[in-house]
Amino acid sequence: MAPNTQAIRFPGASGALLSARLDAPAEPPLAYALFAHCFTCSKESKAATLISAALAERGVAVLRFDFTGLGGSEGEFANTNFSSNVGDLVAAAGHLRKHYRAPAILIGHSLGGTAVLAAAPHIPECTAVATIGSPSDPRHLLGLIGSSAQAIEREGEAQVEIGGRAFLIKKQFLDDIRGHKLAETVARMNKALMVMHSPRDTIVDIDNATKIFMAAKHPKSFVSLDPADHLLSEREDALYAGRVLAAWAERYLQMKPRDLPAAAPS
Repeated sequence: MAPNTQAIRFPGASGALLSARLDAPAEPPLAYALFAHCFTCSKESKAATLISAALAERGVAVLRFDFTGLGGSEGEFANTNFSSNVGDLVAAAGHLRKHYRAPAILIGHSLGGTAVLAAAPHIPECTAVATIGSPSDPRHLLGLIGSSAQAIEREGEAQVEIGGRAFLIKKQFLDDIRGHKLAETVARMNKALMVMHSPRDTIVDIDNATKIFMAAKHPKSFVSLDPADHLLSEREDALYAGRVLAAWAERYLQMKPRDLPAAAPS
C-alpha cells in the first residue's frame, strides 16, 4: 500500500525554505523518522522513496527532505557544507517536534548517513540511528572531489562534476569536512545503531562500515546489502533495506534514550 504523502516546507539551518515530503501510514504513526539523502542527491532518490514507503508500511512516518541548495529547496549549494547539512537535519527534527512528534529514528544514505551520525547527539528523542552505504568520515568526499581539490585550494572555488552534474564547491566546504572527528561522536552517541552496507559498493568501500561499527558502543547491528550497488538502484534492494530497517527499529521505538545501555568509558 502506497503511503499518504504530504508536501511540506520548513526553514533549514540558514533560514532557506527546504522542500520535504512526509510519508505517513494510514493509521496514526507508531513513531516518526528522518531520512537524509545521499550527497548531491534529493528526497526523490529511489532509496529515499522506497525506504520511506517500506517504513510507512510498518507504521513509521518518514520525513525526507532536500538539503539546502538541492532539489526543491531554496539556497545556494555552493554556500553549504557538511555542518550545514547537520544543521538542516536538526532543523527538520525541530519541525517534526513542533508540528508532529520528534523523530525516534534517524536514517541516512551515503553522506546523509554520516550527517545523521553527527546530528544524533543534538536530537535527544532519537533512540535509533541507521546508516546505508555511508562514509565513516566526511573527509571521504576529498576522494570524490579528487584533483579538483587543488584548484579549489588555489582559486577559492571550482566547478566539480559529481554524478554527471556540475557543482560549484568553495574552499570553506573543504575546510569544514576536515574539521570533523566523527569517531568520537559515534562512540558517545548512546543510541542503537544499524550499519547497512553492500560489499559490492564501489563508491564508498565497505571498510567504512567496519570503522563506524567498531567506533560505536552496543547495541549495534550490521546488515550486508549484497548484491546492491551504492545507490540501491534496484527496486528490490531498496525495499529490502527498508523492510529490514523497519523490523530492526521496532525494537527501539518504545524505548527512551535512558533505557539504552550507557556508553562505556573509552
